[in-house]
Parts: sequence; C-alpha cells; structure tokens
Amino acid sequence: MSGLKLGILRLGRVAGKSKYALIDERDINVVQQHAIEPRVEVDKNGNGARIYAIAHDIGKGRNYGKYLHELLWERHKGGVAPGWRVVHKNRVTVDNRLDNLELVKDDGSDLLPRQPEEEEAAGGEGAGSSSSSSSNNNYPPCYKWFDFNGDVVDPSGESYIYYECHYPPCTRMEREVREFSICGRCQEVRYCGTSCQERDWPSHKRFCRERRRHTRENTPDR
Repeated sequence: MSGLKLGILRLGRVAGKSKYALIDERDINVVQQHAIEPRVEVDKNGNGARIYAIAHDIGKGRNYGKYLHELLWERHKGGVAPGWRVVHKNRVTVDNRLDNLELVKDDGSDLLPRQPEEEEAAGGEGAGSSSSSSSNNNYPPCYKWFDFNGDVVDPSGESYIYYECHYPPCTRMEREVREFSICGRCQEVRYCGTSCQERDWPSHKRFCRERRRHTRENTPDR
C-alpha cells in the first residue's frame, strides 16, 4: 500500500449527490485536455442506472465526449476491438484505476454492472467507496437535478430521475424511479435503507432543514 498513488477528481453533483472519480496519479494530467463530469446512464431494459465519468475534449466541446474508463484504457492498452468492452472489476463505475478495468466480450446483455443485492455490501464495496466518504461531507447541499443525459431539469418533473443513496460510501442506485426512501425532514435526500440513513445522520443533520410549505397570501383583486 505504501507505493499506491491515486488521483481524485471532483466531478460535480448528479443523482442528488456529489461525485468523485478515482484514477491513477499518472493519469491526473487528463484534465489538461478534457473536462470531466458525471453522467447517469439508464439501462433501457429496466435494470436501473449507474453513474459514469465522461471526458469531453476541451478543444471540441461537449459533442465530443467519451467514457473516462474507455479513454484511459485506450491510453495504456490500445483500442477496443468490435465485440469487446471495458468494464469495472469492482462494479464501482467511478473507480477508473487501470487495475480496476478489464476487457470482456460484449454479448449485449447486462450493459450496466450488476448492483449488489445486499444493503451492507452496497455500503462498503470497492476502493471507490472510501475515497469520497469524508470529502462529500465538507460541501453543503446544492439542489440540482439531472436527467440521464446529465442535463439540469426542473425537480417538479422528476418522474424519470434516478437517485443514488445519499450516504457517501454507498454507491447503490435506484433500479426503479422513487424506489429509495426520502428524508422526512428536509424532503431532499434519499437513502437505500434505514442503515445508511442512520449512518449518514451525524453529517446530514448539519444541513437538514425542515421543509416548510410556502402559502400565498390572498390579495384583493385590483
């Protein structure tokens, strides 16, 4: 472990949570040519969603983007032949260390990494879990909502928005819209279960404010 050198990229906020990408220190210079940001990818077959890091070529704009894990694989291993794809070994899609990537046959099934069924496994799996557990707590909530293209949308139209568990080490995402429970006090953050909600409370209580209903005063017509 003494020789392990990592880089952590702050991607921004998506699926109701600040996200970070884990990469090898030698690849940190990727930010010189690319803008790195998060994107939620929704499986059209109904298998839920995952968050990926997307790299946009600064010189070409947002229309020229690539998955960060594919970009890093091509940088060190070469191109990906048709019928193959790069996947994350530990199923944490923002953990883009080269040792965590592998090339597998693309048979068209399970396009998204399978999520663990056990809540406890979801709360602490993989190297990407510990990298952002403390960093997330230092930022006050920024309430912006994103669709599967990563575009900001009106929260009133959240019928197609998938959320990630708000507890920082947990990377579990909803498989169905509005599957997770919402904080009853602030009505803003969501959790995959009571265990994660209880563990996150010491941090979340600093920002949790009771949501008040705004009522319009009746004014006489003029």
